[in-house]
Formats: sequence, structure tokens, C-alpha cells
Amino acid sequence: MKTKSNLERVIESKIFAVTGELGPPQSADPEVIRRKAKILKGYVDACNVTDGQTAVVRMASWAACLIAKEEGLDPIVQMTCRDRNRIALQMDVLGIAALGINNMLCLTGDHQKFGNHPTAKGVYDLDSIQLVKMVKDMRDEKKFQCGEAMAVEPRLFIGAAENPFADPFEFRAPRLAKKVAAGADFIQTQIVYNVDKFAEWMKMVRDKGLHERVKILAGVAPIKSVGAARYMKTRVPGMDVPDGVVARLQGVPKEQVSKEGIKLCIDIINQVREIEGVAGIHLMAIEWEEAVPEMIEAAGLLPRPKFVA
Repeated sequence: MKTKSNLERVIESKIFAVTGELGPPQSADPEVIRRKAKILKGYVDACNVTDGQTAVVRMASWAACLIAKEEGLDPIVQMTCRDRNRIALQMDVLGIAALGINNMLCLTGDHQKFGNHPTAKGVYDLDSIQLVKMVKDMRDEKKFQCGEAMAVEPRLFIGAAENPFADPFEFRAPRLAKKVAAGADFIQTQIVYNVDKFAEWMKMVRDKGLHERVKILAGVAPIKSVGAARYMKTRVPGMDVPDGVVARLQGVPKEQVSKEGIKLCIDIINQVREIEGVAGIHLMAIEWEEAVPEMIEAAGLLPRPKFVA
């Protein structure tokens, strides 16, 4: 019998979904996960646990997921193609399913040159689209990537990421279509600051009927400082931070910038909720988990439903 995650049940019920994000520590300290999980519990339907984000060595995503699950969160394990070949990926898929983790996000992974071991060997045996297809075949066909059959399949709600803002813009919806065809159940997008461009992308998505085949969660995040906004605007590939966002943060006293950054995020949540085809939000407040309850409450997204213990 299929085990459905809390997130899958929320989305099936056509409730506007809320997922969060939790970054594991650069240590073996489980209390870091427990503290963050306690803050997020009751405010998100599920929570991504990142897999070596920024290519920096951190606690394994699956291990941190188990700790988060003990604290009452519905974890989404992230798995990148950077560090594992297809043998290791399939082994980990079986392992997380056996441990009762029922959501997975398939990612390519940040390149190792950006992390703290820049000379590490990248694997990239598969890309993220191939990873989605492999996991779907394991789940639905009970087959390994080599074609061999398995006795008990991993029951996973399969997610992928998409960036509506990367160039060339006209290729973004066709790229999403490839992930949908591969078997993605839900999509979490890059952080949305340019709502108009995101709405334009969503129109392209609707024109292809993709919003009826996959659930799209718009990425949102608060900004702590004007410097952070400028950095994302000028230094982070694939980010689209309009001049108006920077100007809005510049227009308040320095001690009020973080509060304004939270208000900005709430405003964006309210705007993306009105766009046809958006099934929820993915709220990324890494190392600022304390802001999540305020934003979810202010956006009118409480109480959150609870389908599984």
C-alpha cells in the first residue's frame, strides 16, 4: 500500500501548500536540526533538508531528515547528482524510502568549485532530469536503471527545481516540460523577486498545460539587508532582483531593513497566490528560520493542515 507524505496529501487536497527549508550544520550536532525543526513545525507542510548546499560539507541530508522527522516535520530529502553515481543514487533512494522519508527533491547540485573542497571530483553521472526519470521508474515500474526488477519499490513523492529567470527565457517552460515528462510530481522554483516575469513564465507554463500535470511551488525568501539584495542582483547567476526591490530596502532606516525584507516577502507571497497554476510556496529562510512563523501568519496561511503523524 502506498505511503503518502503529508505534502502529497496537502497538494492532493488542493490546499495552497507551504514548504520550508532547513540547512544541516557543518558538524555532527543534532541539536541544530532539532532547534530549527521546532521553529518550523506547524508552519510548513514539509521541509527541504539541503544536500551539501553551496558544495560545502555538511551533515547528510537523509540523516538530518530523520532528526527532523523525529521532531514532527515531514522532510523532503534533497539528492544531488554532483556526489554520487547512479549506483549510489539508487542505493540512497532505497534507503530513504525504507526509513520512512517519502518526499525527494532531485537536483544537479552546486558545482564543487564553489565550495570548501574545490578540487573534489564531481560525479555528474546523471543530470537532474535523468535522476527524476530513474526514481519514477523505480517507484512506478519497480525497476532499477539497468532494467532489473526489485521486490519492494520506494514510494516517493518526486520533486524537482526550476529557474523561471535564467537565460534564454524562452527555453524555461520547455525545460520544465522535460522534467514533467520525466515524472516530477512537484516543482520548487528559484526565488521570485520579479513577480511580473514570474507571471509571464507561468503563462508559458499554462499555455503548455504543464500546471495541470505538475504542482508548482513558487520560491520566496526574505532579504536581510540592502547588501544582500545587491549581491543577489549582481553576483548570483539566475537571480532576477528588480531595481525596485533594492530601492524599497534602501528607502527605510538601516535598523528597519530586515523588517522591510520580511514585509517584501509577505507581499510577494500574496501576489504569487493570485497567479493561476501556482499550487503553493517554497519559503527559503536559511539561518533565518525565526522569521518563518511571522511570515506564514501574516500571509494568512494558518492553520496548516496535518494529514500524517
